[in-house]
Amino acid sequence: MAVRRSRRAARFTPEFDRDFGDRALTEARHDIVIGRWQGVRDLLRATGPAWPARTQRLRLLAHAAAASGAVEAWWAAEPDDPDAAVLRAATEVVRVFDAAIAAGRGAVVDRGRLDTTVMTCLVAADARPADPMPWVSLLTVARLYQGGVGRAELRAWWDELRRRDPDNLEGHVQVLRYRSARWHGTHGAMYDFARDAAGAAPPGSPLPVLVQIARVEEYRHVADASRGRAPVRGFDQHWKHELAATEALRTCTRWLDARPSGPVRPEEVEPLNYLAHATCLAGLTDRARALFALLGPRAAYVPWSYTGEPAEQFTRWRHLLLP
Repeated sequence: MAVRRSRRAARFTPEFDRDFGDRALTEARHDIVIGRWQGVRDLLRATGPAWPARTQRLRLLAHAAAASGAVEAWWAAEPDDPDAAVLRAATEVVRVFDAAIAAGRGAVVDRGRLDTTVMTCLVAADARPADPMPWVSLLTVARLYQGGVGRAELRAWWDELRRRDPDNLEGHVQVLRYRSARWHGTHGAMYDFARDAAGAAPPGSPLPVLVQIARVEEYRHVADASRGRAPVRGFDQHWKHELAATEALRTCTRWLDARPSGPVRPEEVEPLNYLAHATCLAGLTDRARALFALLGPRAAYVPWSYTGEPAEQFTRWRHLLLP
């Protein structure tokens, strides 16, 4: 049996696909690489108002477009296309984050550039009034303002997002990070936001996984702050103490048990990996087993990368749990 399991483990390779199995998105991103924008336009038109898929696709397209001129070429060719405006705004947000990362943590980002990026997002919101993505973009760039943005302004952006797509996971994640200790809040404020959103979410919504995302954010912040020093006392229980296990189980009940049956959609792959990671480390073996069965080989670097080598962890846990 051990030999059989060892051979099976040697054959298994997790799939770390940046598009999470969305082949149409992969083709559109390839078009961006070669300088074409027509495939991107066609993809977004075909996506329509399927907000979870559209938000995911725009987010990943923006990362691909940030290092090219494809979105500017589209905007120049079709300045009245609202999808071009929305992608242009999302791409500018990625670029300003890339500049902040290049400058190093603690560096102040140019206020004028941030204000210009905000205006680009507001132009996109006017161009496509029903679309939640420009408001996701605004909630994302808000983190880069020194000291954050005004409470009323942040609340206004948040309310606009909620009016369009109240269960938008990406928008919730951006606000969660804004309220974290890493940015403009505290661990407590972050968890309060995550738990409130999880508690208000309808059955089958992925929003309860915000609590597990918050736990990863806390771990990342504390681990970074204590690097090179003695470990934080009691932090080895971070993933498996009673509250962590209870909340992971609650997310399984509220999301997975009420989730419509069917294959995993690309936009579900990363949040399901967060939950698989949480259930593994909390010792919820039955729930973790069901999650690996649902995911198959579809892995995401985050959150596994924060606790070790992603492929090794995903593979080891999968073979411990699946027969």
